[in-house]
Amino acid sequence: MTRRVTKAIFPVAGMGTRFLPATKSVPKEIMTLVDRPLIQYAIDEARAAGIEDFIFVTSKGKSALEDYFDTSPELEATLERKGKDDLLGALRATNMESGAISYMRQNEALGLGHAVWCARKLLGDEPFAVILPDDVIAADTPCLEQMVDAHEGTGGSMVAAMEVPEAATSSYGILDLAEGDPDARARKVRGMVEKPAPGTAPSRLAVIGRYILTPAVMRHLDEKKAGAGGEIQLTDAIAREIDGPEGVHSFRFEGQRFDCGSKAGFLQATVAFGLQRPDLRDELRGFLHDVIAMEEAAE
Repeated sequence: MTRRVTKAIFPVAGMGTRFLPATKSVPKEIMTLVDRPLIQYAIDEARAAGIEDFIFVTSKGKSALEDYFDTSPELEATLERKGKDDLLGALRATNMESGAISYMRQNEALGLGHAVWCARKLLGDEPFAVILPDDVIAADTPCLEQMVDAHEGTGGSMVAAMEVPEAATSSYGILDLAEGDPDARARKVRGMVEKPAPGTAPSRLAVIGRYILTPAVMRHLDEKKAGAGGEIQLTDAIAREIDGPEGVHSFRFEGQRFDCGSKAGFLQATVAFGLQRPDLRDELRGFLHDVIAMEEAAE
């Protein structure tokens, strides 16, 4: 019987250099997408999937993350006194119960695999999820919830996957799938390579920032073997489970993924999420229409 996934790791130790100077004083994960920081989207997705224990792997300068999920009694009292119930509800939805979040420091930037390894003592011998907050996924059913449901039938390790352009394969972990139903969302993986050289990728199916992993993956990370870029790669540890008793499965999720680790992706997500909001949609759509019309006229 497959054990229920109740713990999730959030690697948030990165410096966010692609967003400097903003990230000089503000953690990238606190940057706001419409009116919620990136980390809130990740936490909400994890909650919807049944996650109960949230493990943040942080680094120096990330104290704002801890403050964000703490209570704010003075602000709550002010909103309550002024009768701003909607804002009060939104604020309280960000609070986390005492003990629900744990914080581990990654003292050296040795790669994603090393960041996940830093949380090893908080996991026990059970499957766990990993969520990269940079990857924001708009979906009717949250991505991790889709994966948890599928994982009950597959067991083993599971990685979220999506097709990427051929030119982009060298920026991702790329999958080679075993024979099977091409329309199935969950497929057995027979090979995985991290950031293949141009022209050598086995497919265009890329791993993106959602994982459900077995304890065996953590034991592989214990060996601290450096991979692509001289870093400890999470995909290398996962790949070693491909021939294991339960194997590794890819999962093609339903939804649209935005790479909010890039400026272009962050802007795209802002527009897309803004257009989904009834209170913003009409004004934003009108603005975009006017901007495009002015650009076309200038050409």
